[in-house]
Amino acid sequence: MRKRSLPRDLVTLLGGAAIVLVARASFADHYEVPSGSMEPTVAVGDQICVNKLAYGLRVPASQRYLVEGPAPARGDVVVLASPTDGEVLLKRVVGVPGDVVAVSAGRVTVDGTPARVREEEDGGVVEELGGRQHALSTEFGGGPDFAPTPVPPDQYLVLGDNRGNSRDGRTFGWVARGRILGRAVAVCLHQGRPSWKPL
Repeated sequence: MRKRSLPRDLVTLLGGAAIVLVARASFADHYEVPSGSMEPTVAVGDQICVNKLAYGLRVPASQRYLVEGPAPARGDVVVLASPTDGEVLLKRVVGVPGDVVAVSAGRVTVDGTPARVREEEDGGVVEELGGRQHALSTEFGGGPDFAPTPVPPDQYLVLGDNRGNSRDGRTFGWVARGRILGRAVAVCLHQGRPSWKPL
């Protein structure tokens, strides 16, 4: 009797494992931040919860969409596969298709209008993109400048919030929509403790 149920148990186990893998590839996942390029928004070692359905339903392990959803928006924090080496990165979308975007001394200009920036009493800097505010660091300077350039169709410009300490679109260029793996929703683990800091 036990021998007859073993193949069924194995099929059930393999089926369950397949469902988990597909869910992680297509619906939701988490990501550990390996560098300080998004500080002060996200710290090294933070765990980020990622909504992989935010921009549509993708074919697992591919850049193709089965069903396209809303496009990434200016200000979104996204997880993407680097266009140069495929490394998974966490960056902020600063330029969307049709924008004319520039970066000077770490400050973003879209269609000739500088992004709003506010100096805080504690010395911090807050930038507004897409109607959302986030902390910005220029502790290491502003990083490379980016001359005013139109963003091509289906492409995005991404930057780190730590503008002087980020390898981003100023280095590797545009990011195709298919390389954006999902939208980072929140920091869900900070310094080894459960957290929920929306991004």
